Amino acid sequence: MRKNIYIDFSYLLLLAATFGAVIVLGAFVAPVVFNTDYILFGISLGKYNEGIIMAEIFSRFSYWIYIVAFFITVYEIVMYKKGQRDAIIFGSSVTTVFSALMFSGVYAPKIISMQKLGEEATLSDTFVNLHIASELDFKILAIAIVILFVRRLMLLRIK
Repeated sequence: MRKNIYIDFSYLLLLAATFGAVIVLGAFVAPVVFNTDYILFGISLGKYNEGIIMAEIFSRFSYWIYIVAFFITVYEIVMYKKGQRDAIIFGSSVTTVFSALMFSGVYAPKIISMQKLGEEATLSDTFVNLHIASELDFKILAIAIVILFVRRLMLLRIK
C-alpha cells in the first residue's frame, strides 16, 4: 500500500469534516440561535443578541477555516507538481480557498465590527447586504467543498 493513501485519506476527511461543519452551522445552529424566542419560554434574547452569539460561533469557526484553506492550498500545490492536474479540482480548490478566506477574513470581521457599533448599525442596509453576501459566500463554500471532495475521490479511484 502506498504511503500517500494516509495523506489522501486525511485530506478527504478534512474536506468532509469541513463540509459537515458548514452544514451544521448553516442548517442547525443558525436557525436555533435566531429562533430562541420559540425555544426559551419567558426569555427573549432579541435579534441583536442572537446575532452576537452567532458572530462568536462564526468567529471561532474562522480559525478552522484558515487551517483548512492552508491545507487545501498546500495539498493541491503538491498534487499539481506531481502532475495531477485537473480543471475541476483547480476551480473548486481556488473557489474553496477564496470563499473560505472571504468569509473568515472579510465578512466575519466586518459583521463583528458593525455589531460593536450597536444595534442601530445592524439594522442598516449596509449590514443587511453584508449579511446576505456572507450567507451566499457560505453556500458557495459548501458547494465548492463538495465538488472538490467528489472530484478528488474520483481521481483516487482512477489511480
